[in-house]
Parts: sequence; structure tokens; C-alpha cells
Amino acid sequence: MSDTNTQQETYEYKAEMKQLLHLIVHSLYTHKEVFLRELISNASDALNKVRIMKLTDADIIDADGPMHIKIELDTDNRTFTIEDTGVGMTREDLVNKLGTVASSGTLEFLKASQADKKEVGADLIGKFGVGFYSAFMVTEEITVETRHASKDSAGLRWTSKGEGTYQIEEIEKEHRGTRITFTLKEEDADYADDVRVKHVIQRYSNFVNFP
Repeated sequence: MSDTNTQQETYEYKAEMKQLLHLIVHSLYTHKEVFLRELISNASDALNKVRIMKLTDADIIDADGPMHIKIELDTDNRTFTIEDTGVGMTREDLVNKLGTVASSGTLEFLKASQADKKEVGADLIGKFGVGFYSAFMVTEEITVETRHASKDSAGLRWTSKGEGTYQIEEIEKEHRGTRITFTLKEEDADYADDVRVKHVIQRYSNFVNFP
């Protein structure tokens, strides 16, 4: 996969998003493995969406392609990758889903939970649309490469360190779906171990193609 000549664009998180990211990474969770459940859940949702899309629009990318979620681990380099062949995302999706708070009451709710020293349940994490950001508990930078299933879509790369900004650029990506990659923090290197990850997956999902 290679870059096109398009320029990388930098976007700034809104103030509430910066606060949200700080809360997620530093305050809310005692069980870091929730990030894995959330990424699998998001990938599963993407597959469900493309299934529905197939029913109404036969002219999509990889119409007869495989439907799967795949996890790749590199213990030596501490890298974690999850890839799905789901519906993918447009630039608008990246801005609206990864660049903003999903629910207007999310930040207030999370602040209240922090004040009461309560851990947010995994069910509520997904409900408030912040599950993706839980990955910042175990990494300092996330790269998302995606292409929406519609044939006029472009391949896109989204990168962020979970601080003030994120970047989006066009890339060459032949197939639909989303690939999320990051390097784990040293203290979280066990999430690049296949035995550890399989153990977590067995509790949350059997819908994963794990080599």
C-alpha cells in the first residue's frame, strides 16, 4: 500500500474531546483489556452494516469478498493490528466518529463517574461511543486505514496521538474495510502475545479469524 500525492490534513479535536481522551486514558478504566472488546465490537458492527448494504446495493467493493475480522500480533515490535472487511469509513465518518464526542452527555457522565470513583461498565463504554478511544490506554498513537464499501470511495489514513489533533490523508487501498494498527506501550506488551489475546477474545467473541 502506497501513498497518493494528496496532502495530509490536520484537524483539531474540540475542547470536550481533549478532556474525554484525558479521562479515558488516565482515570476511568482499571481493566485495560476492554479496548480489545471494543475494537472487536466495532469491527463486528462494520460487518453487519456491509451485510445490510449488500441487500440494497449490489454494486459495492468486494461484493463477493470474505467477511471476517483478523488480528495480527508482533511480539518483538509490540504491534497490535485488527482488520475487518466491513463497511469501512468515509472522510466524513472519520471526522464525525473518530474526531468528535458521540453523545452530548458523554463527557458529563464520565466526569461524574470519575468524581464518584466509579469505573464505567463495558456496556456503557460502547453505548456512549467512546470504545475506540480506550485503545489509547495501551498505546500512544493509533493509525486507521480504511475504505468505504461504495465504489466511488477513497482509501484514507487517520492518525492520532490522542492529544490535540489528528491527521487524515488519502492512500491507495484496493479493498473495503478498516485496519487499525498501533504499537503497545512497554507495560502493555502482553497484548501482543497470542495466548493472552486469545484468552480475552474467548470471553468476548468467537467471530474473529485468528491465525
